[in-house]
Amino acid sequence: MRTTHKRFIGGVAAAALLAFPLAACGSDDDSTSSSSSSESSAPAKAPEPVASIDALTGESTAIALDQGFVDALTTLKLTPGVTGDAKLTDGSLIFPITGGNVSVFEPGSVPNYVVGQIQHENSGLSLTAGDTKVELTNFNVDPGVSRVYGDVSVNGKTVVTSAFLFNLDGSTLEPLKTEGTNAILTGTQVQISDVAAPLLNDTFKTDAVKPGLLVGIATITVATK
Repeated sequence: MRTTHKRFIGGVAAAALLAFPLAACGSDDDSTSSSSSSESSAPAKAPEPVASIDALTGESTAIALDQGFVDALTTLKLTPGVTGDAKLTDGSLIFPITGGNVSVFEPGSVPNYVVGQIQHENSGLSLTAGDTKVELTNFNVDPGVSRVYGDVSVNGKTVVTSAFLFNLDGSTLEPLKTEGTNAILTGTQVQISDVAAPLLNDTFKTDAVKPGLLVGIATITVATK
């Protein structure tokens, strides 16, 4: 198991380090394009991941709430809360990871070099105003498309399942860190999607929730052992 852990951590770190060199590479000379016909006609081999976890089993996704988002909730007189196993501690929402899988490829070898899903069943975020309570639950992070999906209910009644709730912007992502047997990625921006914004506006009778509103900065802690 320790060997698997080291391979995963090393693989993810290698992928991050390779990102710039691969993007900068080009053909060395024309000789590259004059390979033999047998080579050019050979079927391309599917790329293999440099690291993968087939079954995620623990740790969490935490979102440090942006002050602008908190101020927006105050203006709308919305009270944030949590559902199920989630926690709201020191200005951060914390959702336990309950399952999923992640594979990392060399940047440039596939369109999206981090693929998979990170599931957070039986936890979520609630927003309450007067007698109206909206719950966003069962988040599923899809790094391949930089989206978070989840279920939406109003006053206990399910409105939609697997809705596109949040965008993920990884342009501010920090380098991978490790603590013991955990891999930690910090810095991804979590933003309200153009699907969630009108849904919240309709429910709370407002037009103040805008697509792209920054909810906060995510820290994903994955148990690799």
